[in-house]
Amino acid sequence: MKDSLQTTLRQLRLSGLAQTLEVRLQEAAGHNLSHAEFLELILQDELLVRDERLVNRRVKAATFRELKPIDEFDWVFNPSLPKKQVFDLATCRFIRDNRDVLLIGPPGTGKSFVVQAVGYQAIKQGFGVLYRSIFDVVRDFLHDDTPDDEGKLLARYLKPDLLIVDDMGMKQLPRRSGEVLFEIIMRRYETRSTMMTRNRPLEDWGKLIGDVPSATAILDRFLHHAEVLNFSGKSYRLRDQAATVSDSAKPANAPISGPGSDADESASPRRSRRNNRSAASEAACET
Repeated sequence: MKDSLQTTLRQLRLSGLAQTLEVRLQEAAGHNLSHAEFLELILQDELLVRDERLVNRRVKAATFRELKPIDEFDWVFNPSLPKKQVFDLATCRFIRDNRDVLLIGPPGTGKSFVVQAVGYQAIKQGFGVLYRSIFDVVRDFLHDDTPDDEGKLLARYLKPDLLIVDDMGMKQLPRRSGEVLFEIIMRRYETRSTMMTRNRPLEDWGKLIGDVPSATAILDRFLHHAEVLNFSGKSYRLRDQAATVSDSAKPANAPISGPGSDADESASPRRSRRNNRSAASEAACET
């Protein structure tokens, strides 16, 4: 391939096409492809690269904490989890319908894994996603000191097609956060989708937010079109810890007797005494 052609492709920002052009030229020559067939192939290569880059940018912008595909989730450990509902969420139909989702249950049952996996599926389907744990939300609100900061914060939370707020109930929100959270939910209501995870009863939201009227208003809108998934069962984290404790509690393996071992050496005097008695008996018989 000519250097001038590579330069032209870079100027046109067709780097995906440039990566595969040499192979496609050989393919076209070897299979007698028509001009239209060749053009379709190289344009598909460019689109694939652009799609991959777009997904990577959106994943980075989503600020996931730990991203794993939904097919890596362990459904066997807690068979009572709502598997069918989770896979239905992964189709992202709820985002197209502007519906909300609440995952509620004790810590360690896989809620964070699921919401991030669903968020990743949404990105691959072309949606914008923002993932924030409640600790991230608290930090955002604490640094919201000026009207400009408040406007930028609201814009960040209002823009994505899917907003994920994880670990609700783990921490009490700071002053005025109830008002801001209410505005976010109110302005996203029936226009954008929001997912939340929760490990405490809904009745505690007033204490968490520090504003019972705001909490009531938030739940009124959020739960109106929300699908609620109950996660119950054992903690995946404690499962791993229990396995470690179980392994450490096992008794050490008994030593295997063999040449040069302690067991062999302790048995040697007994064998020696038996051999001496046998030798004495044989001598008596000969006499």
